[in-house]
Amino acid sequence: MLGWLWTIPALPFAAALLLGLAGRRLPRRAVACIGAGPVGLAALIAGGTAIAFMSAAPARWNSTPGWSFTQRIWTWLDVAGFNPGIAFHLDALSLVMTLVITFVGFLILLYSTEFMAGEENYARFFAQMNLFVGFMLTLVLADSFLLLYLGWEGVGLCSYLLIGYWYKDPQNGYAARKAFVVTRVGDTALAIALFLIFTRLGTLQITEAMTRASSAWPVGATLPTVVAFLLLLGAVGKSAQIPLQTWLPDAMAGPTPVSALIHAATMVTAGVYLLARTNIIFSIAPAALSAVAVIGAATLILAGFSGLVQHDIKRVLAYSTISQIGYMFVALGVGAWTAAIFHFMIHAFFKALLFLGAGCVIQAQNGEHDIFKMGGLRKEMPLVFWTFLIGGASLSAVPLVTAGFYSKDTIIWSAYSSADGGLWLWGAAIVGALLTSMYTFRMIVLTFFGPLQKKPVKLPGWKMKVPLVVLSVLSLIGGFVGIPGIFGGVPVILEFLGRALPPFVGEASRAGYQGVFEAVSGCISVTGILLIILLMRWRSFARISESGAGRGLHRLWFTGWGFDWLYDLLLVHPYAFLARINRNDIIDWFYTGIGRACQLAWHGLAETENGRVRTFVLGIVLGAVVFIGLAVFL
Repeated sequence: MLGWLWTIPALPFAAALLLGLAGRRLPRRAVACIGAGPVGLAALIAGGTAIAFMSAAPARWNSTPGWSFTQRIWTWLDVAGFNPGIAFHLDALSLVMTLVITFVGFLILLYSTEFMAGEENYARFFAQMNLFVGFMLTLVLADSFLLLYLGWEGVGLCSYLLIGYWYKDPQNGYAARKAFVVTRVGDTALAIALFLIFTRLGTLQITEAMTRASSAWPVGATLPTVVAFLLLLGAVGKSAQIPLQTWLPDAMAGPTPVSALIHAATMVTAGVYLLARTNIIFSIAPAALSAVAVIGAATLILAGFSGLVQHDIKRVLAYSTISQIGYMFVALGVGAWTAAIFHFMIHAFFKALLFLGAGCVIQAQNGEHDIFKMGGLRKEMPLVFWTFLIGGASLSAVPLVTAGFYSKDTIIWSAYSSADGGLWLWGAAIVGALLTSMYTFRMIVLTFFGPLQKKPVKLPGWKMKVPLVVLSVLSLIGGFVGIPGIFGGVPVILEFLGRALPPFVGEASRAGYQGVFEAVSGCISVTGILLIILLMRWRSFARISESGAGRGLHRLWFTGWGFDWLYDLLLVHPYAFLARINRNDIIDWFYTGIGRACQLAWHGLAETENGRVRTFVLGIVLGAVVFIGLAVFL
């Protein structure tokens, strides 16, 4: 099956091409089959490839932990020894990413076949969704930075197309442009980093570049630090971390399946993958690695407070994603590379579940997004309620019974036990856990409990229910592959990812406190749930929000800590002002003059076309005299 690796990204690309060229002429059932089927087939091939990969050389893993498989399809170009090609690299990291992208992506596309059934541009939606999946698979399987960058820019393009899918609404177009422009900041930094890697290390092949970096660049040197910070800025843009997080809440303008795909399996996780894949460069640049942890900690707290006051159910989940990616950044920043990818996998399960559940609620409420205008849906939509509750419990890391507990608590413990971490980083992670439980169950209580405000107008069919059930099961049992030894388990997923990523090195003196810290973390999650339920029951939360200081904090958090206002003040308005002043600069005068001269020449020549034969004959005679004179005298 390893030889079939190329078909995994090829299948969604082929579906996108077919739907893009012939989608309008195909019946809707055929569009649905082509839209979801190839990604499902890619998931099956990915599963078979995983079995083949793990059984191909188990003995070699003992002596060569970094064993991988590379498939070269063809050489892209060959100039003076520079010969990048279309080649795919499979190791433990890219395998886990591929399995999650294809499997979760298929469930989202299956859900979409029913959710988007009433849309006019049905084929265009599935063409762009398949293109999105294809580019993300290209990104994680790329053997070279050049091919990785192609996938990186491809997911940016697809996010623009899908966020602005309902382009007739100007607000949707604005949200799409905002996502495109903000992420371009990070993309530019990534491009500069790749130029530096190529010019200094002489290769864009990822594995070779990492090998050369470890031998050529000393720890703490200026060049690898600059490269690492540029890579970090690229990851910050794609993964919506401070200070480039402002695009993600507005990206909720797209259809709900698009939001699920962006948040669970593509786009925002690209930055996490990039940092994990270039871990050697960050290990050489300790300052940049510390910055990763600081950015993650700050992001998870700020996004948690913002999620606590949102009214739009999808914006609550958007800030939740920003916060959970912050946890992954914390793990990466303290050297817990495998823990970050473990949480990525579990996050994909429960975040896709929550977005798809939110889509069912929004559709049942006739397009309503405001959770304060919902309520009482627990009995009206029991399946959606229970699956959404499971997803919320996993997001909140309810102890022992949810997958989110094992993945998030691995990060929280790593934040304390790492030599690069400590109590301050652990404290930030704990505060984030408390906020997560609070905003998650605030959303659940307002949506599903209380009096029924609006009876559902549409209930989900089996194509929407099946993904909910499957993802809810994974949100419960998916974490069992990473049960730590303190609970009597074996962290299989962490050991497997350790074949491609550096092992986590914790402080030996702190190892004995793991049980205590795990218990505290679990209690904090439960406390957050109970606290928000009591505050809402006693209406204390509303009274706090309506107080003087409460209104100010509510406004600050609701607007995402004012980052949009700040950027408008410092960047957007000054640029627009200078553009208005410079509208008629001297450069414009030159080209305007050329245009005016052309217009005058045209008017002059047009006057000669007057239909008077005598004028034409006179012109011929004068022309002949001029030419004869030139011939005689010159």
